[in-house]
Amino acid sequence: MGGSAPRRVHQPPVETTSFVDRRDELAEGRRLLATARLVTLTGPGGVGKTRLAGRIAARVERAFPDGVRFAHLAGLHDPALVPLAAADALGLHDHSEQPPLETLVEQLRDRRLLLVLDNCEHLLSACAELAAALLHGTTGVRVLATSRHRLALTEEHLLDVRPLPVPDPDSDLSAAATYPALALFADRAAAVAPGFELTPDNRAAVARLCRRLDGLPLAIELAAVRMRVLGVDQLVARLDDRYRLLTTGSPAVLPRHQTLRAAVDWSHELCTEAEQLVWARASVFAGSFDLEAAEAVCADADAHEDERGTGDQGDGTSLGDGKSIDVHPQDVLEAVAGLVDKSVLCREGGPGTARYRLLDTLRHYGLDKLRQWPGEESAARRRQRDWAQEVAAECERRWFGPGQREIVARLRADQDNLRAALEFSLTVPGEARAGLGLAGTLWFYWHACGAPREGRYWLDRALDAHPEPTRERARALWVAGLLAGCPEDLTRGRHRAEDARALARRLGDPAEVAHAEYLLGLMALFGDDLPAALEHYEAAVARNPVDGQLPSLAVLDQVELAASLAFLGHTDRAVQVCEDARRLCEEHGEEWVRSYVLRVLALAYAERKEWDRAEPHARDALRRKLAVHDVIGIGLTLDLLVVITAARGAHERAAVLLGGADRVWAGIDGNRFGSTTYNSARKESETRVRAAVGPGVFDGAYRRGGGLGLTAIVSYALQEAGRAVVPGPRRADGGPAPDSVRGDPRLASLTRREREVAELVADGLANQQIADRLVIARRTAEGHVERILGKLGFSNRSQIAAWVSARR
Repeated sequence: MGGSAPRRVHQPPVETTSFVDRRDELAEGRRLLATARLVTLTGPGGVGKTRLAGRIAARVERAFPDGVRFAHLAGLHDPALVPLAAADALGLHDHSEQPPLETLVEQLRDRRLLLVLDNCEHLLSACAELAAALLHGTTGVRVLATSRHRLALTEEHLLDVRPLPVPDPDSDLSAAATYPALALFADRAAAVAPGFELTPDNRAAVARLCRRLDGLPLAIELAAVRMRVLGVDQLVARLDDRYRLLTTGSPAVLPRHQTLRAAVDWSHELCTEAEQLVWARASVFAGSFDLEAAEAVCADADAHEDERGTGDQGDGTSLGDGKSIDVHPQDVLEAVAGLVDKSVLCREGGPGTARYRLLDTLRHYGLDKLRQWPGEESAARRRQRDWAQEVAAECERRWFGPGQREIVARLRADQDNLRAALEFSLTVPGEARAGLGLAGTLWFYWHACGAPREGRYWLDRALDAHPEPTRERARALWVAGLLAGCPEDLTRGRHRAEDARALARRLGDPAEVAHAEYLLGLMALFGDDLPAALEHYEAAVARNPVDGQLPSLAVLDQVELAASLAFLGHTDRAVQVCEDARRLCEEHGEEWVRSYVLRVLALAYAERKEWDRAEPHARDALRRKLAVHDVIGIGLTLDLLVVITAARGAHERAAVLLGGADRVWAGIDGNRFGSTTYNSARKESETRVRAAVGPGVFDGAYRRGGGLGLTAIVSYALQEAGRAVVPGPRRADGGPAPDSVRGDPRLASLTRREREVAELVADGLANQQIADRLVIARRTAEGHVERILGKLGFSNRSQIAAWVSARR
């Protein structure tokens, strides 16, 4: 069975510029969340709701043992996906057929966490339904929402996020730097005009400009960019001219909306024609994008053909003033750089490929412009869909090989854009087959990356939209069956696999026949029909891969054959099959399938009661599964480690692992797909452990394991049994109890401040957040973290978090 790979980081957007002081709103937000379970930050576009929500969440994070998670909704347009986006943000991977809201509430019933729903205004009903379900069905979940409009729930408490206060330009401005609006302008202006600062000579002009902009942060940032070529007085004079032209529209339009529109209009008119066109076309991206994507979508189709020498120069895009323009791929880089310089595009930080994002306000502005040019929006959306198809096909080709983590990270980053491509294909006449093909190509994303519900959602829609007998339909049928991971859905999944096999045979497509047959064998294995599973996979492996068969599924045929052999007692053959499969994975640098090979190798040795040989393989499998965030695989391997650990007599440790494993499975399917084969050994071990240590010790250790997050429980499981420290209670003063640190001298090597920083790392805070919390410089916080890593002998922050969590 598959699992999930690295999720998108469901945290507030990375802050690439300084945060303007909103001390009062921060304090009020914290106060409201201390007493209310639903708080909504409301205010106009461009006022800074998202950044304020991120800051509030960081301030209250320690009050939520199960963490703070962000569900970014700006790129989402289908209300049906809102609960799935929330589950994704929370790391929950449900395989059931229950309504998604019911499942979400069930899985969160005993959690204490804060869920941030960012940008709710275009999905108000769905967000209100989600919030209401969480409020009424749980006791420890709180919701912080950002929206231009309230959710209109009785339990809702509102925090109005107002524009930044601006002083009277003609008043005493000796304390001008204390006004956030002026401080924001000075900070952004200094970024483009080094050395700029507020002085007695310019602060009245800056105050006048910020007042003209109504204190709206986005408008101030856009204006400050002009300081690259203008002085403050020139900027004020030109902005006054713009307002006389641009704010004389309908009196029904709110002044602040006129203000922001005027500021954005001015920024737009200061862009080159190529920048304007790239801005408009980039607005079809629902999320962030990289330069390669921008070149594919923002350049003209005929320009792409010209570069390959296969087309003629087109007529270009008419801008409505008698001019037309062609954008070539090589022009896009220059346009993107110009839009970043003008603060239209935000460049997102982080390692690897640079990515860009349009703020929601600027994206809607770009779409308005795009729709003014006939045919431009549909052409751009079709190019975006074609780009998504190429990305998905390339990732599928490379999946069985090195770089799987990078592939998954790319797809996760482009998740909203994949959704937009699917939505376009399934709502525009004549495009349904392309949508079905895209949904099927992404089989490994839905299956191996923990998105089974969303995969089923798109596949069901696509199968309904394209009933014709095509190869795309055969692929989509078995993929839909593969995602049917719960007992109540297995019958439907089996029927889909059978339909896929029959259609593929009609079409003469042996590869899709083989894919469907892999699924039928898997259902026999998890359905406890071991002889049928063995016979099925013996035949599949003996046949050898057919032309076009996905290599991952071809090797998984061997994995499931080995599992069937091991469960039936044929362990020598199981080991040999695993070793053959492992060599093949190693030759290709493959990780995901290899982790399953190692788990079954451990299973075979466990069936032979060779615990010393089984445990290293299980730990190696678990380590690789964590590297690609394979949640189902982690759950299966933790269950196996429970059996091994209990058999070796480390009963209290086994109880901790049981608690952690059950927490992992609670987010997938607590019944382990209803499989007796996969449940029996774990249940026997639980009975043995409980009898060995007694109910009191067992329950305490089990609770401690259940209190560990995914990374922490895996890290605990990966510790050598002799060196492992079972999590223990804490003293009344918050320090670790003596029993919990016995035998680990590393704790004494940390200074008091380093222990404090380690605690904050375990709470999930980034270096900047640690610096803010402790009122120290970011560099100082980074130094503390580096020294902690060195003293503890760790290589990453997750190890610190697991080490601290194990002592709480």
